Amino acid sequence: MDLRIFTEPQQGADYDTLLSVAKATEELGFDAFFRSDHYLAMGDGDGRPGPTDAWVTLAGLARETRRIRLGTLMSAATFRLPGVLAIQVAQVDQMSGGRVELGLGTGWYADEHTAYGIPFPKEKFPRFEEQLAIVTGLWATPDGETFSYDGTYYQLTDSPALPKPAQAKVPVLIGGSGPTRTPRLAARYADEFNLPFQSVEDSAKQFGRVRDAVAAQGRAAGSMTYSSALVVCVGKDEAEVARRAAAIGREPAELRENGLAGTPGEVVDKIGRYAEAGSQRFYLQMLDLSDLDHLDLIASQVASQLS
Repeated sequence: MDLRIFTEPQQGADYDTLLSVAKATEELGFDAFFRSDHYLAMGDGDGRPGPTDAWVTLAGLARETRRIRLGTLMSAATFRLPGVLAIQVAQVDQMSGGRVELGLGTGWYADEHTAYGIPFPKEKFPRFEEQLAIVTGLWATPDGETFSYDGTYYQLTDSPALPKPAQAKVPVLIGGSGPTRTPRLAARYADEFNLPFQSVEDSAKQFGRVRDAVAAQGRAAGSMTYSSALVVCVGKDEAEVARRAAAIGREPAELRENGLAGTPGEVVDKIGRYAEAGSQRFYLQMLDLSDLDHLDLIASQVASQLS
């Protein structure tokens, strides 16, 4: 069972904090370090010291780590032109020695767009679909050939389709709970389907829709990985669970219902229920990035029971 660490730096974390978490992620044996791609804090916090760019951060971490996978949940298609994004991801993949994964979504948080002067178009989903076609098409173009694309929103003419990633194929993640278009796009472009912050029952339903779309696309059933992203709050006893919940402004009961929370045994049992629903990989959303002892506890008391 893959356990990956997932961070939300827009809530308040500088690069040095993220580097500390990434190094702990590697040292403690987790599979990967992922981060959100946002420019504005959500909720009551002010986000100080301010946002860090996802791909700038991952470029730095690519040179500071050796084993863990690195990626985004999810990069916003509204933030970048697809040709530029293909270059950025390919370069970071080279810098990491082939350890990068691209999670890509439509973009949804209107306030961060207006806060930083980023256009927020109404037609997000069709733009997202064109971005997927362009990014994957640029990477797949044989060396020495060119790539052109004539879409509604983007046009590329005779692109050299360079640079190439270090990996033969950078894994692409698509996620979401949309019942029709999302499974179809995932079946066409994704290597992994991620479902964030959903119940066991809703996860099983959406994974089923994606499996049907994968079959309709003519793909092998095993060619898609299914994953869940859930907030994590683990304590060796109830007092520690309560302390960690308070540190992120949440209640233990709510976290138990909507995330992976409680004692190590409780969390292992909850992961088992998600696994029965189809989850093969878990992104553990860490909201208190100063609490590295939390990572240590998960590695020693949760991951050890799943290996």
